[in-house]
Order: sequence, then C-alpha cells, then structure tokens
Amino acid sequence: MKEIQTVGIVGLGALGVIFAHQLTQGAGFEQVKVLAGTQRTARYEKEGIFLNGERCAFHYADTAAQTEPLDLLLFAVKFGALESAIEECRHLVGPDTTIISALNGISSEQVLSDAFGKEKVVWCVAQKMSAVKEGNRATCPVFGELALGVPAGQDDSRLRALTAFFDRVHFPYSLPQNIQVHMWSKLLCNTRCNQSAMVFQCGYRNLQIPGPARDAMLGAMQEVVQVANAEGVPLSEKDVQEWDSIIQTFPGDGEPSMRQDGKAHRKSEVELFAGTIRRLAAKHGIPVPVNDWLYQQVQEMESRY
Repeated sequence: MKEIQTVGIVGLGALGVIFAHQLTQGAGFEQVKVLAGTQRTARYEKEGIFLNGERCAFHYADTAAQTEPLDLLLFAVKFGALESAIEECRHLVGPDTTIISALNGISSEQVLSDAFGKEKVVWCVAQKMSAVKEGNRATCPVFGELALGVPAGQDDSRLRALTAFFDRVHFPYSLPQNIQVHMWSKLLCNTRCNQSAMVFQCGYRNLQIPGPARDAMLGAMQEVVQVANAEGVPLSEKDVQEWDSIIQTFPGDGEPSMRQDGKAHRKSEVELFAGTIRRLAAKHGIPVPVNDWLYQQVQEMESRY
C-alpha cells in the first residue's frame, strides 16, 4: 500500500473539527484539506472555526475544484448527508485511497463499501470524547480516539497503512479484537444516551443519576443487547458496564449529539439508533418497547421543527 500523505475531511461538525485539528497539527496544513462547497468554504474562511476558544488554522478546499485523489478520506457528516457527500467526493477516490467513517451506528461502512468497494474501507468508531459545537465554535475537553479494524477475512493492508500514518502524526487510535462487536457496543451506547438526552431534554448529568432519563437509557440498552445477540453479536453486561463507566466520566453539563440536534431544531440520527434496532428487532420477532417509545417521541419532536 502507498504511504498515506494527503487527507481530506468531509463534514465540520464537532467531530470533524476535532479530527481536522489533530491531523493538521500532526501532518501539516498543506496535507490536510477540509472539503466543502464553494459557499461554505468561503464562510469558513471569513468567520473561522474555533476549538476550545482558539481559531483553527485549517486548509479549506472547494471539493469540486480538487483534481487529485486523496490518500485518506474521512467522512464526518450526518448520516442523512452521507449519500450526497459520497457523490461530491467520488472523483477524489483513487485506487490507493483509504476511507474511514466517523458516523455513528453500524450502517455507514456498508454504504461506503457499496459506493467505493469494501477493500477501501477501514471500519471505524469514534469514542471517548464529549464534544459540543454551536455555530462555528466547538468545545471538547477530551479528544478521545478512533477504534479501527477490518472484518475477519478482509485484507488488512489499508488498516496497516492507516495505523502507520496515525503513528507518524501522533493521532490516537485503538485496535479492538473484533471491530464488529466493538461497533455494536458503541451503537448500544449511542442508542441509549443520545435518545434519552434528546427526549428528556437533558445533558449527561441526568443520565448519570437515578431518574426517568437514566431508566429509559438503561431499558433501551438492554433491548440493544437482545437484538445484537439475535444477530450473532455477543454483547453482554460487560459492554453495558464499560460504556456506563465512560459516560460517568463525561462532564455533567455536556450533551450527546442528539440533544444538541434537538436544541438546534435539526433532524437527528434517530434512524441510525432506535430505527436500526427496531428494524432488526422486527426481523427477529423481538419486542423493543423502550426503543419504540423513544423513536416515537423523537419523531413527534422533529415534526414540530
């Protein structure tokens, strides 16, 4: 595999800002491009993007104006924008391009594999960070890491090239033993804390202490474990405890992304969370009343936007 040198980042939400900052610091301004359309690029350059109070020195680039394939393409958009982002970036994917997705859920890797070929996609989970973005200002006290892997039996040459690049630029990552199980474990976390925070209009504090928000979170989590097991994914109480311990370390006034969506009257990623669990539960004939209720509550909230 070709050594990774050039990077494109698609999506400048809270996570996109963090990744752009870390990679720019490690790989250099010229090598890391934040890709966007002409108008958005102009707005970024004029207004700036701030992380933890400091203006970021990013290399903003008009996606359509780029002509050379990139070595690494990192998607950090919302799931609803993924298809359009794929089409906008298709000309930047060459034979040696490695693709990773920081999107939540378990669906984006398949979408990207269908678009570009599964051999180009390294599976990825963004974890252990609590990030908030309001307007052009992102706040993140802990940057976290990317968990990386490829499915069993898939050539790992791109994974090895990616970790070599991350080692070189000092970008934090981990290599779970089984990336599929790990992604399901993160889905378990997202399905519970994101939806409960949005529906009960609270931050992490109410998810850390006894009460209805935490009860809903725990109930949704148990349903995810049941569905995962039916899919042949061995989630267990250990996964529940590990993610709960991580959530307990988050600042009480921090907020999951769906709570931020609700406050901003944006469409959320509920289809990636409860939507996924409900569809798979129906396939296996498993009742998921908590996820049903959370899904319906989110739908009602978003219908008023």
